[in-house]
Amino acid sequence: MDHLADLAIFARVVELESFSGAAEVLGLSKSAVSKQVSRLEQRLGAQLLQRTTRKLSLTETGRIVLDHAQRVLLEAEAAEAAVQNLQALPRGLLRVNLPMSFGLNYVAPLLPELLALCPELKVDLTFNDRTIDLLEEEVDVAIRIGANLADSTLTARRLAPVRPITCASESYLRKAGVPLKPDDLRQHECLLYKYLPEPDTWHYEGPGGPYAVKVSGRLLANNGDALRDAAVAGHGIVRSPSFIAGPDIAAGRLVPLLESFEPAPLGIYAVYPAQRYLTPKVRAFIDFYANRFGPEPPWECVLADTARRADMKSS
Repeated sequence: MDHLADLAIFARVVELESFSGAAEVLGLSKSAVSKQVSRLEQRLGAQLLQRTTRKLSLTETGRIVLDHAQRVLLEAEAAEAAVQNLQALPRGLLRVNLPMSFGLNYVAPLLPELLALCPELKVDLTFNDRTIDLLEEEVDVAIRIGANLADSTLTARRLAPVRPITCASESYLRKAGVPLKPDDLRQHECLLYKYLPEPDTWHYEGPGGPYAVKVSGRLLANNGDALRDAAVAGHGIVRSPSFIAGPDIAAGRLVPLLESFEPAPLGIYAVYPAQRYLTPKVRAFIDFYANRFGPEPPWECVLADTARRADMKSS
């Protein structure tokens, strides 16, 4: 590994524009510094520095070597910091952004357990369903829901699956009829979620698909719980994530529809600004919720139990 030390010394000489300055910073003699730079030049078979009595200047080859040397040193520093962070305790203020319904019903109830496990951690929660700029709003980690996360400035870790479920109350279905295929939704009162890219277009797959169905309705809201409550009250059909609709389906307040046409599950992701390594506080948050939600999250367990009970009754 002597060549790495030689690269480090060479980079420090260039940074300080002095052999003696580099020697002082590195705790070496000037002759030792000069010798190691000369050894690097000999190994590469090229002159890296133009030496005069007044100044040092880089040769063309020296500029190329310096660029690589600086990258190697940055990687070495990042590796050292990453190891130190792995061994450190999560501490300090963690700023977390959460979607309203999922955050209130599934993340917040577990926070006392996380805080008990991490006594030096403080958490600042914000709840909203809009997509925010994590860097601009100084957020350490956020939870987002979707099929994929295209923001290249973020790193994402999938925590759990979640399914879209089309559902309505029995009272609404008795009055308006049961849709048997996605196109039937055009004739129904639908409850629309405001923060979708196209709130009035519901996408399905399955037999004869894919489908992009234009739906309409008199209620548009930016909160899934509000739409679920309207569906339970018989005001229309809602397309709701399984973590919202699951308990009401299990209790018989909502009836799932068009199940054979629903697309593949979406993902619930923890996202954070892209960086070379995780801080201990962000790692602790993500690991904690990944363990609590996986491999089968509680909202899917509720639906699986409901399906098993229905199968037993029909057999």
